[in-house]
Formats: sequence, structure tokens, C-alpha cells
Amino acid sequence: MTAPAAASTGASPSGRPEYSPAASAKAPARRHRRARRAPPGGCYARSAIVLDPATGQVLYEKNASVAVPIASLTKLMTALVFLEQKPDLDRVAEVSREELRGAGHTRLRNHERVVLRDLLHMSLMCSDNAATRVLVRESALDSEDYLARMNQKALELGLTHTRYVEFTGLDERNVSTAADVARLLRIAANDPTIHPISIRRSYEFRSESRRPHMVANTNRLLYGRYQVLGGKTGFIQESGYCLATWLRASGRDMIAVVLGAPTNATRFADVVRLVQKTLSASATASQS
Repeated sequence: MTAPAAASTGASPSGRPEYSPAASAKAPARRHRRARRAPPGGCYARSAIVLDPATGQVLYEKNASVAVPIASLTKLMTALVFLEQKPDLDRVAEVSREELRGAGHTRLRNHERVVLRDLLHMSLMCSDNAATRVLVRESALDSEDYLARMNQKALELGLTHTRYVEFTGLDERNVSTAADVARLLRIAANDPTIHPISIRRSYEFRSESRRPHMVANTNRLLYGRYQVLGGKTGFIQESGYCLATWLRASGRDMIAVVLGAPTNATRFADVVRLVQKTLSASATASQS
């Protein structure tokens, strides 16, 4: 925050080549790769922040005020605006070809009828873009008003470096900062509907036609050593790998955000290192 006579090189009874010291000497030496060390500060991601959600105190930051693409972290705001409209989550919606077009990987099918609550799980747990688009269509707002409300709510929450141009995060012009995303997660993770969804490891349901679906949460930290109180992942080529998560470690709550990590695994490793570093610094300070 590394001289005997040469042995025969004929075949052994098993048919495999015999070992030959002479032949071995001619073989190129095997290079040992050095373990890649984390950069100074312990964070590979381009931007990062760790803050105390109770006080807002920044415990670590790296380029935390630089606006960058945030990919599916966008869906935190999409969900907040959707729930603002007081939807009936038990209502059924039909998936259309328009929502599926260009949505990337999805298990939804054209004309499949799915309960809104299940679509919300798909949007927040596995970043299903088609499910997110259906939610927007089924809200009380048309698409332009919905997008305007997302940007207005960002300003209301003090997210002054955040801007949305669509609902899923597929567009790289959806931008924010690590600091703004941390503030957004603090609001979203306290929402009584979003919170239990974001901390589920898996979720199963059936569409109206009885077609089974199994949704797995993409936040790997749910399987780690810390208690997860909320979170969301995101990725497009332009953003790199992103993660916003609320953790409880050694009795202390922290919100950690990393944006622009180089690999899927790195974003989780970055957060773990930053949390450990923060805990270590706190322990040192309390002993001094």
C-alpha cells in the first residue's frame, strides 16, 4: 500500500529413451519464473480505495478521484432507481429479442416469462445484461427518464464524478471514480432488497414455463475468510476488472473498491491485500 563415458541413448526395454547425461547437458537450462510481487502499496488495479463506512474515513487510496469506466458496477445505480419506483417484484415480465440483442452471455430466451424478483437476482449476482434491460423496461419510467434519474440520483448522493449513458455498463462512457463507487455501495448495500441479494452465493428459480435457472454470484470473496456485507463485480475490455465490496474483518467494517485490475483473480487479491494492510496498520497504531 532464482569425465565418465557417455551412457547409451538407445531404447530401454519399456521402449522409452534411456537417460543420457550428455544429452541432458545439451538441453537448454530450465528457467525458473520469479513470483510476481505486488506493486508498492499492494494494489495492481489502476484505481482503488478503502474506507470506513461508518465514518467515511479514507483508509487507503490510489487514484481514487480519477474517473474511469466502471462496467457492471453501473447496475448498483440501475437497481436503486428501479426499486425507487416501488415495483411489484412478484410480477412476471416477458423477455424480448430487443433485450437479448448485444447483451452478451445470458441464459434468458426470447419470449421467456420471468418474475421481476428473479431478474433482479440475475442482474446483481451475475451481471446479466438482458435481465437488467427487462427491469428497466418494466419500470414506471421510459428509458430516457430512467437514465436521467440515474444521473440525478448520482448528484443527490454526491457522486460528482459519475455519469451514466446506459443501464448495464456495457458502454465505456459509464464512468465513475473509486471514491464515488464506494459511496454508492454504502447506499446500495443498506437497501433492504439489494443487500440480501448481493451476499447470496447462489440462487435458483424457474421461469413461468418451468425452465430451471441457477445463478452464481461472481463475487469470489463470498467464499473467503471475511464476512461480505455487499458487493458487485464488473468487467468490459475498457474498464478492466472491477470490484466493489463491503467486508467485515476482525470486527471492523470496510468498503473496498478496485477499478482496472488486470485479471479476474487480481481484483479479489487486491482487496484482500488492502484489507490485511489496513488491519495491520490499525494494530500497529493501537500498540504505539
